[in-house]
Amino acid sequence: MSIDQVMATLLKTLNIEVFPQSIQIMIAVSPVVLAVLLLIIFKDLWIDYVQAKNFLSIKYCVVEIKLPKDTFKSPAAMEVFLTALHNTSDGTPYAQYWKGETRPWYSLEIISVEGQVKFMIWMEERRKTNLVSAMYSQFPNVEVRDVEDYAKSVHFDPKTMKMWAGEFKFTKDDPYPIKTYVDYGLDKDPKEEFKVDPLLPFLEFLGSIGPNQQVWLQIPIIAHKDDQRLPGHIFKKGDLWKESAKELIDEIMIRDPKTKGVAAENKKKGDIGEYLDIPRLSKGEQETVTSLERSVSKFAFDCGIRAIYIGQKEVFNTPMGVGGVVGSLKQFSAEGFNGFKPNGKKWSFQFDYPWQDFMDIRKNRHCRMALMAYKRRSYFYAPFSSKRLVLNTEELATIYHFPGSVSQTPTLERLPSKKAQAPSNLPI
Repeated sequence: MSIDQVMATLLKTLNIEVFPQSIQIMIAVSPVVLAVLLLIIFKDLWIDYVQAKNFLSIKYCVVEIKLPKDTFKSPAAMEVFLTALHNTSDGTPYAQYWKGETRPWYSLEIISVEGQVKFMIWMEERRKTNLVSAMYSQFPNVEVRDVEDYAKSVHFDPKTMKMWAGEFKFTKDDPYPIKTYVDYGLDKDPKEEFKVDPLLPFLEFLGSIGPNQQVWLQIPIIAHKDDQRLPGHIFKKGDLWKESAKELIDEIMIRDPKTKGVAAENKKKGDIGEYLDIPRLSKGEQETVTSLERSVSKFAFDCGIRAIYIGQKEVFNTPMGVGGVVGSLKQFSAEGFNGFKPNGKKWSFQFDYPWQDFMDIRKNRHCRMALMAYKRRSYFYAPFSSKRLVLNTEELATIYHFPGSVSQTPTLERLPSKKAQAPSNLPI
Protein backbone atom coordinates (compact mmCIF):
# COMPACT_ATOMS: atom_id res chain seq x y z
CA MET A 1 0.00 0.00 0.00
CA SER A 2 1.41 3.34 -1.00
CA ILE A 3 1.77 6.33 1.26
CA ASP A 4 -1.06 8.15 -0.53
CA GLN A 5 -3.40 5.26 0.11
CA VAL A 6 -2.43 5.15 3.81
CA MET A 7 -3.12 8.88 4.21
CA ALA A 8 -6.46 8.60 2.42
CA THR A 9 -7.52 5.72 4.67
CA LEU A 10 -6.46 7.67 7.79
CA LEU A 11 -8.38 10.79 6.75
CA LYS A 12 -11.44 8.72 5.96
CA THR A 13 -11.30 7.12 9.41
CA LEU A 14 -10.96 10.50 11.12
CA ASN A 15 -13.85 11.98 9.18
CA ILE A 16 -16.17 9.04 9.79
CA GLU A 17 -15.33 8.03 13.34
CA VAL A 18 -13.28 10.61 15.24
CA PHE A 19 -14.93 13.87 14.25
CA PRO A 20 -18.51 12.85 15.08
CA GLN A 21 -17.36 11.46 18.41
CA SER A 22 -15.46 14.67 19.17
CA ILE A 23 -18.52 16.76 18.40
CA GLN A 24 -20.66 14.59 20.65
CA ILE A 25 -18.13 14.94 23.48
CA MET A 26 -17.99 18.73 23.00
CA ILE A 27 -21.77 18.96 23.14
CA ALA A 28 -21.86 16.81 26.27
CA VAL A 29 -19.28 18.87 28.19
CA SER A 30 -20.37 22.29 26.89
CA PRO A 31 -22.67 23.01 29.90
CA VAL A 32 -19.78 22.40 32.25
CA VAL A 33 -17.39 24.54 30.20
CA LEU A 34 -19.99 27.28 29.93
CA ALA A 35 -20.58 27.19 33.69
CA VAL A 36 -16.84 27.47 34.36
CA LEU A 37 -16.50 30.39 31.94
CA LEU A 38 -19.46 32.19 33.51
CA LEU A 39 -17.98 31.56 36.95
CA ILE A 40 -14.66 33.08 35.90
CA ILE A 41 -16.33 36.07 34.23
CA PHE A 42 -18.96 36.87 36.86
CA LYS A 43 -17.25 35.65 40.04
CA ASP A 44 -16.12 39.13 41.13
CA LEU A 45 -19.52 40.62 40.31
CA TRP A 46 -21.27 37.96 42.36
CA ILE A 47 -18.94 38.48 45.33
CA ASP A 48 -19.48 42.25 45.17
CA TYR A 49 -23.23 41.68 45.09
CA VAL A 50 -23.45 39.31 48.07
CA GLN A 51 -21.02 41.44 50.09
CA ALA A 52 -23.01 44.60 49.38
CA LYS A 53 -26.19 42.81 50.40
CA ASN A 54 -24.53 41.65 53.63
CA PHE A 55 -23.15 45.13 54.41
CA LEU A 56 -26.62 46.64 54.06
CA SER A 57 -28.01 44.14 56.57
CA ILE A 58 -25.48 45.04 59.29
CA LYS A 59 -25.95 47.80 61.84
CA TYR A 60 -22.99 50.08 62.47
CA CYS A 61 -22.16 52.47 65.27
CA VAL A 62 -19.68 55.18 66.24
CA VAL A 63 -18.24 55.62 69.72
CA GLU A 64 -16.34 58.57 71.13
CA ILE A 65 -13.51 58.00 73.60
CA LYS A 66 -13.42 60.66 76.32
CA LEU A 67 -9.94 60.91 77.83
CA PRO A 68 -9.19 61.49 81.51
CA LYS A 69 -7.38 64.60 82.61
CA ASP A 70 -4.15 62.67 83.09
CA THR A 71 -3.17 59.78 80.81
CA PHE A 72 0.02 58.02 81.87
CA LYS A 73 -0.26 55.02 79.57
CA SER A 74 2.34 54.74 76.81
CA PRO A 75 1.27 53.88 73.24
CA ALA A 76 2.17 50.27 74.11
CA ALA A 77 -1.24 50.03 75.82
CA MET A 78 -2.92 51.03 72.56
CA GLU A 79 -0.86 48.37 70.80
CA VAL A 80 -2.27 45.71 73.15
CA PHE A 81 -5.78 47.04 72.49
CA LEU A 82 -5.27 46.82 68.72
CA THR A 83 -3.96 43.27 69.05
CA ALA A 84 -7.31 42.33 70.58
CA LEU A 85 -9.01 43.50 67.36
CA HIS A 86 -6.84 41.29 65.14
CA ASN A 87 -9.17 38.68 63.66
CA THR A 88 -8.20 36.89 60.41
CA SER A 89 -11.27 34.64 60.21
CA ASP A 90 -13.09 34.94 56.89
CA GLY A 91 -15.73 32.36 57.76
CA THR A 92 -16.56 29.23 55.80
CA PRO A 93 -16.57 29.22 51.96
CA TYR A 94 -20.36 29.09 52.14
CA ALA A 95 -20.42 32.20 54.35
CA GLN A 96 -17.97 34.02 52.09
CA TYR A 97 -19.36 33.23 48.64
CA TRP A 98 -23.07 32.87 49.39
CA LYS A 99 -23.73 35.11 52.40
CA GLY A 100 -21.03 37.69 51.63
CA GLU A 101 -19.33 37.62 55.05
CA THR A 102 -15.88 39.18 55.42
CA ARG A 103 -13.25 39.75 58.04
CA PRO A 104 -14.37 42.40 60.54
CA TRP A 105 -12.95 45.84 59.98
CA TYR A 106 -12.89 49.01 62.02
CA SER A 107 -12.18 52.67 61.46
CA LEU A 108 -9.95 54.63 63.84
CA GLU A 109 -10.76 58.32 63.51
CA ILE A 110 -9.45 61.61 64.88
CA ILE A 111 -11.58 64.61 63.99
CA SER A 112 -11.85 68.33 64.59
CA VAL A 113 -15.24 70.00 64.44
CA GLU A 114 -14.57 73.75 64.55
CA GLY A 115 -11.49 73.08 66.68
CA GLN A 116 -13.05 70.53 69.05
CA VAL A 117 -10.76 67.48 68.86
CA LYS A 118 -12.28 64.04 69.35
CA PHE A 119 -11.17 60.41 69.17
CA MET A 120 -13.73 58.15 67.50
CA ILE A 121 -14.03 54.50 66.45
CA TRP A 122 -16.50 53.18 63.87
CA MET A 123 -17.46 49.48 63.87
CA GLU A 124 -20.20 46.92 63.43
CA GLU A 125 -22.62 47.26 66.34
CA ARG A 126 -22.38 43.54 67.17
CA ARG A 127 -18.63 43.95 67.85
CA LYS A 128 -18.96 46.91 70.20
CA THR A 129 -19.02 44.85 73.41
CA ASN A 130 -15.70 43.18 72.68
CA LEU A 131 -14.12 46.46 71.60
CA VAL A 132 -15.27 48.31 74.71
CA SER A 133 -14.02 45.49 76.96
CA ALA A 134 -10.62 45.57 75.29
CA MET A 135 -10.53 49.37 75.62
CA TYR A 136 -11.33 49.39 79.35
CA SER A 137 -8.82 46.61 80.00
CA GLN A 138 -6.00 48.95 78.92
CA PHE A 139 -7.55 52.35 79.66
CA PRO A 140 -9.84 51.93 82.69
CA ASN A 141 -10.18 55.71 83.21
CA VAL A 142 -11.51 56.57 79.75
CA GLU A 143 -15.20 56.85 78.95
CA VAL A 144 -16.64 55.23 75.82
CA ARG A 145 -19.84 56.92 74.65
CA ASP A 146 -22.26 56.05 71.86
CA VAL A 147 -22.67 59.05 69.56
CA GLU A 148 -24.33 59.88 66.29
CA ASP A 149 -22.17 59.50 63.22
CA TYR A 150 -20.78 63.01 62.73
CA ALA A 151 -20.21 62.43 58.99
CA LYS A 152 -23.85 61.69 58.16
CA SER A 153 -25.01 65.24 58.83
CA VAL A 154 -22.45 66.80 56.47
CA HIS A 155 -23.46 67.32 52.85
CA PHE A 156 -21.25 68.96 50.26
CA ASP A 157 -22.79 72.01 48.59
CA PRO A 158 -20.35 73.51 46.06
CA LYS A 159 -22.27 76.81 46.06
CA THR A 160 -21.43 77.56 49.69
CA MET A 161 -18.65 75.11 50.60
CA LYS A 162 -15.19 73.99 49.58
CA MET A 163 -13.63 70.62 50.24
CA TRP A 164 -10.36 68.76 49.92
CA ALA A 165 -10.15 64.98 50.21
CA GLY A 166 -7.10 62.79 49.95
CA GLU A 167 -5.81 59.30 50.51
CA PHE A 168 -2.22 58.61 51.45
CA LYS A 169 0.35 56.12 50.26
CA PHE A 170 3.83 55.12 51.39
CA THR A 171 6.91 57.04 50.33
CA LYS A 172 8.92 53.78 50.17
CA ASP A 173 8.19 50.10 49.61
CA ASP A 174 5.54 48.69 51.93
CA PRO A 175 7.84 46.61 54.20
CA TYR A 176 9.80 49.67 55.35
CA PRO A 177 8.32 50.71 58.73
CA ILE A 178 7.44 54.25 59.69
CA LYS A 179 9.12 55.94 62.65
CA THR A 180 7.21 54.61 65.65
CA TYR A 181 6.78 55.49 69.30
CA VAL A 182 9.58 53.02 70.11
CA ASP A 183 11.98 55.08 67.98
CA TYR A 184 10.79 58.19 69.87
CA GLY A 185 11.52 56.48 73.20
CA LEU A 186 7.90 56.41 74.38
CA ASP A 187 8.12 52.68 75.13
CA LYS A 188 10.37 53.57 78.07
CA ASP A 189 7.52 55.66 79.53
CA PRO A 190 9.55 58.80 80.35
CA LYS A 191 8.26 61.63 82.48
CA GLU A 192 5.68 63.84 80.83
CA GLU A 193 8.02 66.81 80.43
CA PHE A 194 10.53 64.64 78.53
CA LYS A 195 8.09 62.99 76.14
CA VAL A 196 8.39 63.60 72.41
CA ASP A 197 5.05 62.49 70.99
CA PRO A 198 4.81 62.53 67.15
CA LEU A 199 1.00 62.79 67.36
CA LEU A 200 1.03 66.16 69.13
CA PRO A 201 1.64 68.35 66.04
CA PHE A 202 -1.45 66.86 64.42
CA LEU A 203 -3.57 67.41 67.55
CA GLU A 204 -2.36 71.01 67.79
CA PHE A 205 -3.25 71.55 64.15
CA LEU A 206 -6.73 70.10 64.71
CA GLY A 207 -7.20 72.40 67.68
CA SER A 208 -6.46 75.44 65.51
CA ILE A 209 -9.36 74.79 63.11
CA GLY A 210 -11.75 77.72 63.24
CA PRO A 211 -15.54 78.09 62.95
CA ASN A 212 -17.42 76.53 59.99
CA GLN A 213 -14.54 74.15 59.26
CA GLN A 214 -13.92 70.49 59.93
CA VAL A 215 -10.97 68.13 59.49
CA TRP A 216 -11.38 64.36 59.61
CA LEU A 217 -8.70 61.67 59.63
CA GLN A 218 -9.89 58.14 58.99
CA ILE A 219 -7.78 54.96 59.36
CA PRO A 220 -9.74 51.87 58.24
CA ILE A 221 -8.11 48.66 59.52
CA ILE A 222 -8.66 44.97 58.81
CA ALA A 223 -6.46 42.08 59.97
CA HIS A 224 -3.66 41.25 57.53
CA LYS A 225 -3.62 37.65 56.32
CA ASP A 226 -0.92 35.62 54.55
CA ASP A 227 -3.17 34.76 51.60
CA GLN A 228 -1.41 36.60 48.77
CA ARG A 229 -0.32 34.70 45.67
CA LEU A 230 3.48 34.55 45.63
CA PRO A 231 5.33 35.73 42.49
CA GLY A 232 6.21 32.89 40.15
CA HIS A 233 3.63 30.52 41.67
CA ILE A 234 0.12 29.74 40.45
CA PHE A 235 -1.32 28.15 43.56
CA LYS A 236 1.20 28.80 46.35
CA LYS A 237 0.20 31.57 48.73
CA GLY A 238 2.05 33.37 51.49
CA ASP A 239 2.70 36.72 53.11
CA LEU A 240 4.17 39.11 50.54
CA TRP A 241 4.74 41.72 53.24
CA LYS A 242 7.02 39.46 55.28
CA GLU A 243 8.74 37.99 52.23
CA SER A 244 9.52 41.48 50.91
CA ALA A 245 10.88 42.52 54.31
CA LYS A 246 13.23 39.52 54.36
CA GLU A 247 14.45 40.37 50.86
CA LEU A 248 15.18 43.95 51.94
CA ILE A 249 17.15 42.70 54.95
CA ASP A 250 19.14 40.38 52.69
CA GLU A 251 19.90 43.24 50.31
CA ILE A 252 21.36 45.26 53.19
CA MET A 253 23.21 42.37 54.81
CA ILE A 254 24.86 40.72 51.82
CA ARG A 255 25.26 43.62 49.41
CA ASP A 256 29.10 43.45 49.70
CA PRO A 257 30.48 40.75 47.31
CA LYS A 258 33.41 40.13 49.70
CA THR A 259 31.09 39.01 52.51
CA LYS A 260 28.29 37.50 50.44
CA GLY A 261 29.57 33.94 50.61
CA VAL A 262 30.14 34.04 54.37
CA ALA A 263 26.75 35.60 54.99
CA ALA A 264 24.97 33.01 52.85
CA GLU A 265 26.79 30.16 54.60
CA ASN A 266 25.94 31.48 58.08
CA LYS A 267 22.34 31.98 57.02
CA LYS A 268 22.06 28.31 56.05
CA LYS A 269 23.50 27.30 59.42
CA GLY A 270 20.96 29.49 61.21
CA ASP A 271 23.66 31.54 62.91
CA ILE A 272 21.70 34.79 62.82
CA GLY A 273 24.20 36.71 64.93
CA GLU A 274 26.98 36.09 62.44
CA TYR A 275 24.69 36.60 59.50
CA LEU A 276 23.76 40.15 60.58
CA ASP A 277 27.41 41.12 60.87
CA ILE A 278 26.35 44.34 62.64
CA PRO A 279 29.84 45.95 62.91
CA ARG A 280 30.03 46.14 59.11
CA LEU A 281 26.82 48.17 58.85
CA SER A 282 26.42 51.90 59.27
CA LYS A 283 24.29 53.18 62.13
CA GLY A 284 21.44 53.99 59.73
CA GLU A 285 21.57 50.49 58.22
CA GLN A 286 21.55 48.95 61.67
CA GLU A 287 18.42 50.93 62.56
CA THR A 288 16.74 49.89 59.29
CA VAL A 289 17.49 46.18 59.81
CA THR A 290 16.37 46.31 63.44
CA SER A 291 13.15 48.12 62.50
CA LEU A 292 12.36 45.66 59.71
CA GLU A 293 12.91 42.65 61.97
CA ARG A 294 10.81 44.18 64.74
CA SER A 295 8.09 45.15 62.28
CA VAL A 296 7.44 41.68 60.84
CA SER A 297 7.45 40.11 64.31
CA LYS A 298 4.18 41.84 65.26
CA PHE A 299 0.55 41.47 64.21
CA ALA A 300 -0.24 43.44 61.09
CA PHE A 301 -3.31 45.13 59.65
CA ASP A 302 -4.24 46.10 56.13
CA CYS A 303 -4.99 49.81 56.43
CA GLY A 304 -5.86 52.96 54.63
CA ILE A 305 -5.38 56.61 55.55
CA ARG A 306 -7.99 59.07 54.32
CA ALA A 307 -8.42 62.74 55.23
CA ILE A 308 -11.05 65.38 54.52
CA TYR A 309 -10.95 69.14 55.06
CA ILE A 310 -14.29 70.86 54.50
CA GLY A 311 -15.59 74.32 55.28
CA GLN A 312 -17.56 77.34 54.18
CA LYS A 313 -16.08 79.20 51.23
CA GLU A 314 -15.38 82.39 53.15
CA VAL A 315 -13.18 80.62 55.75
CA PHE A 316 -11.74 77.75 53.71
CA ASN A 317 -7.94 78.02 53.86
CA THR A 318 -6.10 75.60 51.57
CA PRO A 319 -2.52 76.25 52.82
CA MET A 320 -3.61 75.94 56.44
CA GLY A 321 -6.01 72.99 56.10
CA VAL A 322 -4.38 70.83 53.43
CA GLY A 323 -0.86 71.81 54.44
CA GLY A 324 -1.65 71.03 58.07
CA VAL A 325 -2.88 67.52 57.31
CA VAL A 326 0.01 66.63 54.99
CA GLY A 327 2.65 68.27 57.20
CA SER A 328 1.42 66.62 60.40
CA LEU A 329 1.83 63.14 58.93
CA LYS A 330 5.50 63.83 58.19
CA GLN A 331 6.24 63.39 61.91
CA PHE A 332 6.07 59.62 61.34
CA SER A 333 8.88 59.64 58.78
CA ALA A 334 12.64 60.06 58.85
CA GLU A 335 15.70 59.16 56.82
CA GLY A 336 15.79 55.38 56.43
CA PHE A 337 12.13 55.01 57.44
CA ASN A 338 8.91 54.92 55.49
CA GLY A 339 6.45 57.81 55.44
CA PHE A 340 3.16 59.02 54.00
CA LYS A 341 2.39 61.25 51.04
CA PRO A 342 -0.84 62.12 49.23
CA ASN A 343 -1.93 59.72 46.53
CA GLY A 344 -2.45 62.08 43.60
CA LYS A 345 -4.50 59.47 41.75
CA LYS A 346 -7.16 59.23 44.46
CA TRP A 347 -9.57 62.12 45.10
CA SER A 348 -6.97 64.90 45.42
CA PHE A 349 -6.74 65.70 41.71
CA GLN A 350 -5.13 68.98 40.75
CA PHE A 351 -6.18 70.85 37.62
CA ASP A 352 -3.67 73.43 36.46
CA TYR A 353 -5.83 75.12 33.82
CA PRO A 354 -9.50 76.17 33.78
CA TRP A 355 -10.29 74.25 30.58
CA GLN A 356 -9.27 70.98 32.24
CA ASP A 357 -12.28 71.18 34.55
CA PHE A 358 -15.05 73.44 33.25
CA MET A 359 -16.93 75.07 36.17
CA ASP A 360 -15.30 72.60 38.61
CA ILE A 361 -17.59 69.80 37.44
CA ARG A 362 -14.99 67.05 37.83
CA LYS A 363 -13.65 68.43 41.11
CA ASN A 364 -17.11 68.61 42.66
CA ARG A 365 -17.87 65.06 41.55
CA HIS A 366 -14.65 63.83 43.15
CA CYS A 367 -15.56 65.63 46.38
CA ARG A 368 -18.99 64.00 46.52
CA MET A 369 -17.54 60.55 45.83
CA ALA A 370 -14.82 61.00 48.47
CA LEU A 371 -17.39 62.11 51.05
CA MET A 372 -19.54 59.09 50.21
CA ALA A 373 -16.54 56.74 50.59
CA TYR A 374 -15.71 58.32 53.95
CA LYS A 375 -19.28 58.00 55.25
CA ARG A 376 -19.44 54.33 54.25
CA ARG A 377 -15.94 53.65 55.60
CA SER A 378 -15.52 51.77 52.33
CA TYR A 379 -11.89 50.97 51.63
CA PHE A 380 -11.28 47.23 51.41
CA TYR A 381 -14.31 46.19 49.38
CA ALA A 382 -16.53 47.61 46.65
CA PRO A 383 -17.65 50.22 45.78
CA PHE A 384 -14.62 52.26 46.96
CA SER A 385 -11.81 49.74 47.29
CA SER A 386 -8.26 51.13 47.34
CA LYS A 387 -4.72 49.84 47.58
CA ARG A 388 -4.03 48.58 51.08
CA LEU A 389 -1.13 49.68 53.26
CA VAL A 390 0.28 47.16 55.73
CA LEU A 391 0.91 48.59 59.22
CA ASN A 392 1.68 46.52 62.30
CA THR A 393 0.21 47.21 65.73
CA GLU A 394 3.23 49.28 66.77
CA GLU A 395 2.88 51.58 63.76
CA LEU A 396 -0.88 51.93 64.20
CA ALA A 397 -0.47 52.71 67.90
CA THR A 398 1.94 55.49 66.92
CA ILE A 399 -0.59 57.16 64.62
CA TYR A 400 -3.61 56.56 66.85
CA HIS A 401 -3.07 56.72 70.60
CA PHE A 402 -4.19 58.82 73.53
CA PRO A 403 -1.72 61.59 74.43
CA GLY A 404 -0.63 62.19 77.99
CA SER A 405 -0.81 65.46 79.88
CA VAL A 406 2.13 66.64 77.75
CA SER A 407 -0.56 67.53 75.21
CA GLN A 408 -1.71 71.07 75.98
CA THR A 409 -4.31 71.27 73.20
CA PRO A 410 -7.10 73.22 74.96
CA THR A 411 -9.83 71.94 72.64
CA LEU A 412 -9.04 68.28 73.31
CA GLU A 413 -11.89 67.66 75.72
CA ARG A 414 -10.98 65.58 78.77
CA LEU A 415 -13.02 64.19 81.64
CA PRO A 416 -12.98 66.56 84.65
CA SER A 417 -12.35 63.78 87.16
CA LYS A 418 -10.97 60.28 87.42
CA LYS A 419 -13.00 57.13 87.82
CA ALA A 420 -12.45 55.25 91.07
CA GLN A 421 -14.05 52.36 92.90
CA ALA A 422 -16.07 53.04 96.02
CA PRO A 423 -14.32 52.34 99.36
CA SER A 424 -14.93 48.83 100.66
CA ASN A 425 -15.84 50.05 104.19
CA LEU A 426 -18.90 52.07 103.24
CA PRO A 427 -21.96 51.29 105.41
CA ILE A 428 -24.63 49.22 103.72
